[in-house]
Amino acid sequence: MLAPTATHASSSILAGLVPFLVTLLGNDNAVDELEEQLVECAHQAERLVNLEFFGHRAPTRQECGEEVEVDGCGERITRAMLLGQRKHALALRCAKQVLEQRWPAPFSIEQRYRFYPHARLLETVSKEEEARLVSQGCTRELWRTIKPDLVLHSDSNLLRSALTLDFKFPCPDTNEPRWTRYGEKSAYAGSNQGRIYQEALQGEAVMVSPRWGMTR
Repeated sequence: MLAPTATHASSSILAGLVPFLVTLLGNDNAVDELEEQLVECAHQAERLVNLEFFGHRAPTRQECGEEVEVDGCGERITRAMLLGQRKHALALRCAKQVLEQRWPAPFSIEQRYRFYPHARLLETVSKEEEARLVSQGCTRELWRTIKPDLVLHSDSNLLRSALTLDFKFPCPDTNEPRWTRYGEKSAYAGSNQGRIYQEALQGEAVMVSPRWGMTR
């Protein structure tokens, strides 16, 4: 069967990383539009939250690094973390609307998984179990789990990913987005989010950020 013929040279990062998307969505234009709208979700979230806290400017490096809270494990929480949480919430709400219109298969938003790399075993963590663990105030109980922002599935197998996406909001915004590295005490020590997402869900993992768009 012949592949769809593009009407133009695609500018999409996604089309290059995951050629299967062109087949799934029908043509290059559809992949380009999906990418553009998801990046716009990141732009919109960045603008709205910065406007709420800083007016018409971005936070400075010093403001980003200020400690504003301590969690139930005694870990410091910086302003950058809190801003990121607010921006994530807005971006995911926007992304849900985009995907409902443009993604022809199931998708998962902030689904938590428990992944055992050596056994190659992946299982979902229910919202009820996650809420119970988080309510204890110390999230170290979730140390063997991953929680991608968006998992786009190609069929009804919700343990497989066609594409995994994480929104990243660097603070300050001049920093490049990067996958979080797992520390020595993590179940995934020596690796990072993107690599573990790919190993667990077997699909390409991509970051989405306001300034840098989609990157690996």
